[in-house]
Amino acid sequence: MRYATPAPLPYPTLCLVTEIGPGGEEVLLAKVAAAVEGGVDIVQLRAKELPAGRLLDLGLSIKQRIKGNAKLFVNDRVDVALALEAEGVQLGEDAMPVEAVRRIAGDRLLVGRSVHSVERAIEAEAQGADFLVIGTVFATGSKPELEPTGPELLRDVGKVTKIPFLAIGGVNTANVAQVLEYGAHGVAVISAILASSDAAQAAQGLKQAMKDAAGRKMLSSK
Repeated sequence: MRYATPAPLPYPTLCLVTEIGPGGEEVLLAKVAAAVEGGVDIVQLRAKELPAGRLLDLGLSIKQRIKGNAKLFVNDRVDVALALEAEGVQLGEDAMPVEAVRRIAGDRLLVGRSVHSVERAIEAEAQGADFLVIGTVFATGSKPELEPTGPELLRDVGKVTKIPFLAIGGVNTANVAQVLEYGAHGVAVISAILASSDAAQAAQGLKQAMKDAAGRKMLSSK
C-alpha cells in the first residue's frame, strides 16, 4: 500500500490538545467536534493515562467526530498514530528521537517536537522534525509548576530555525496576536477551548483573532 505524505500545516494553525476532564470521554468528544466546527485545524490526541488499546478507541471516536475536517495527531505514541492512519505525531522533548520515528513511519506522519529552549529547537530541526511546539509561553493552569518562557523564546527560535513552530501555554484571544507577531506559525491550546462552555465559539474567536493578526503581519511585511 502506498501512503500520501501529509500536507504541511496551514497558516495560521489552531491546534487543540485533548484532555479528559471531569465529564469523561463523551464530553471531550462533543467539545472536539464543536471545536473543529469552530475552526480547529489539528486535534492532538493526548491522554497519557490511557493504555494503548483505549487510546486507540478514543482516537477512532475522535476521527468519527472530526469527519476529516481537521488533522489528527497523536502525542508520543507512533504505533497508535499509524494504527489510526493519523496525519502526525507530536513528540515530547524527551520522547524517542525523530530519526527513530522516521525509521518506523517513513513519510507517513508529520513529526512535531516539543521544545523549551533554543538549543533543543536547533537539535530537533537537525534531526528532521517537521515543526516544533514551543512553550510554556505564558503561565497556564494546565502546568502551573512550569515557569513561563515568555514570547521572547519564539522570536529567538525563529532567528535560528526554518521550520514552523506553534506556541503553547496560556495562549488565549488576548495574547494570541502577540505570539504570531513573535514568529509563531500558530498555537496549541487546551483550556482556552476545553474549559469554555461553548467550544465552537471559543475556537472561532481564537481562529479569527489569529487570522486578523496574520493579516496585519503580512501587510506590515510588504
